[in-house]
Amino acid sequence: MREFSVPPIVTVGDSANLTDPVWENAEAAPDAVQFTRRDAAGSWVNVTCRQFRDEVVAVARGLVAAGVRPGDRVALMSRTRYEWTLVDYAIWAAGAITVPIYETSSAEQAAWILADSGAVAAVVESTGHATLVAGVRDRLPDLAHVWQIDLGGVDEVMAAGAAVEPAEIQRRRAALRSSDIATIIYTSGTTGRPKGCVLTHRNMYADIANAVPVLPNLFGPNASTLLFLPLAHAFARLIQIGVVQARATMTHCADPKQLLAELQEIKPTFVLSVPRVFEKVYNGAKQKAEATGKGKIFARAEAVAIAYSEALETSAGPGLALRAQRALFDRLVYGKLRAALGGRCRDAISGGAPLGARLGHFFRGIGVTVYEGYGLTETSPAASANLPEFIRIGTVGRPLPGVTIRIADDGEILISGDLIFQGYWRNEEATAEAITADGWFRTGDLGSLDGDGYLTITGRKKEIIVTAAGKNVAPAVLEDQVRAHRLVSQCVVVGDRQPFVAALVTLDEEALPAWLASVGLPADTGIETLRGHEGLRAEIQTAVDRANASVSHAEAIKVFRILPRDFTEATGELTPSLKVKRHVVQKTYAAEIADIYSG
Repeated sequence: MREFSVPPIVTVGDSANLTDPVWENAEAAPDAVQFTRRDAAGSWVNVTCRQFRDEVVAVARGLVAAGVRPGDRVALMSRTRYEWTLVDYAIWAAGAITVPIYETSSAEQAAWILADSGAVAAVVESTGHATLVAGVRDRLPDLAHVWQIDLGGVDEVMAAGAAVEPAEIQRRRAALRSSDIATIIYTSGTTGRPKGCVLTHRNMYADIANAVPVLPNLFGPNASTLLFLPLAHAFARLIQIGVVQARATMTHCADPKQLLAELQEIKPTFVLSVPRVFEKVYNGAKQKAEATGKGKIFARAEAVAIAYSEALETSAGPGLALRAQRALFDRLVYGKLRAALGGRCRDAISGGAPLGARLGHFFRGIGVTVYEGYGLTETSPAASANLPEFIRIGTVGRPLPGVTIRIADDGEILISGDLIFQGYWRNEEATAEAITADGWFRTGDLGSLDGDGYLTITGRKKEIIVTAAGKNVAPAVLEDQVRAHRLVSQCVVVGDRQPFVAALVTLDEEALPAWLASVGLPADTGIETLRGHEGLRAEIQTAVDRANASVSHAEAIKVFRILPRDFTEATGELTPSLKVKRHVVQKTYAAEIADIYSG
């Protein structure tokens, strides 16, 4: 199939904007709990729909008092916390445009985004952020105000707004059109300098308004989530507006180190994550089982979970014996894994990178269905997703309502619908490259549609490796398989214009201690020492062999190298959303790559 379309459930009117649900919730269910947050004493407190609306108005009045006009850009640089969401909606209520900046951004990255967007004000979280902005302030002639959350900046803004009539906010909201810009999100930049994706209120509203009705078990009555991904990422932002749209409850987790503890306290009904987190949950559980002598039990439980999930996709379903085995392991293993997520979580959303069929089946088999989806910042961001009634593990689902997906002759995925962005801010050339004359967005990804409209991602158009023999190789197919090994953190496949395919592998430092103990090596053995260890290389070879089994001989990994350290955001190899910057890795490890092919 070359094209598949799903008609919209909701059409966004010309006068609609993203603040509408805040006001509607405050009127329809003023006492419903919209957010839970920590107070100054560290206790959890509820924020009702009416309280949230009133706080949004108060902050918006303060922005108006500071001179923020409709259409102005206001930057927001903070970890995932309640104030992020509050300020975001307040910026919209004032008629302005939110420009998110990752809280881990460098001074150069922040300076570029602030300057390119022409931000007139910035809300930052910490003294470190404030110092970073101060250091580049001389390059930002438009920046008039910087407020720091940790120093009471939000309260300061509210206090300043006392002189502004609340009616002014209502007037500005009423003047907003769905075609007005809501946000400029700068792509995290796996290649080159970040570009500002211009998203309107209609783009984001159409995306979430059509997603909520088809995900009732996530965005239904009494639904709740603990959000820990950065809100500067479009994926997390979508969940934020979905929670408000559906009047569900959200808690922000600012510190990922507190995630497990807060999962136990909050007990969410669903979570949002990237594949790497699911991999760590699985690998951690497997490692713990093996360390306590229960490795064989876990291996059998894993096999049963996967078999059970796979059977759900057959006409006959799981047989009596399989159901009995699953019930047994539910008591022995699966229940403990679900307890780590708080005990109530039965659903999860995964995006940002491929999850892989194995993990998808494993988690569904243990009782936590992971709905894998697909999209880009330019698509607001969700374009397709597996849904409760339409799920095919191993794919990224069918187009969401209101979305059409087409596969071009060269295999590139093209997308159309109200969710497609308006272009790149002040960059007509890049916009023309990304959007066809008739409005289709060129994703740069390669994929295929099956007969039922389910989309499978097969690689990145620009990342396709062409070997010296002319063989086209999609790195993701191999990398996902290698990365599934418990000792592997990252894998980057190389070999463009080379005689064969090779791989650079980094180790998961959290998984190493148990393996070192199992082979009788000291716990403090360094990776540099281990790189040539025959036992370790044999472990990684099993992952490579499994990956090679999924491709032809010409596409197979012939050589791999274990790198001396893992990729990190701080060293530049990862984006804030944990995507690998392939060009940075290839530049940093150019000598390693050259050595592979010098023999």
